[in-house]
Amino acid sequence: MSRRRGLWLAGLLVTLVVAGFVSSYASSSPDGLEWAAGETGFADTARDSATADSPLADYAVSGVDDGRLSGGLAGVAGVAVTLVLAGGLTLALRRRTGRSAQDAAAARPAGD
Repeated sequence: MSRRRGLWLAGLLVTLVVAGFVSSYASSSPDGLEWAAGETGFADTARDSATADSPLADYAVSGVDDGRLSGGLAGVAGVAVTLVLAGGLTLALRRRTGRSAQDAAAARPAGD
């Protein structure tokens, strides 16, 4: 295993541990916006977002009754989705950049 691959795998492992295990110890107190809304009196005007019924709404997995497990699974799913999106975008941009570099090299006059 190359050193670079080992570093990637270690980073991925740490990320999954934080998302899947450590995140279950996050505070259950309201976040800053919810707290401010409660203090200033406009918390009752809040409406659910359009994604409130989605399978991963509210940092939980629907259908999983255990709160810690549900939050951990949602964290791991978030890491996986982010990794797939970022990896796909990186591969797409790398291929595009590679093609442009080849085109630029072919367009240069000989001797440059």
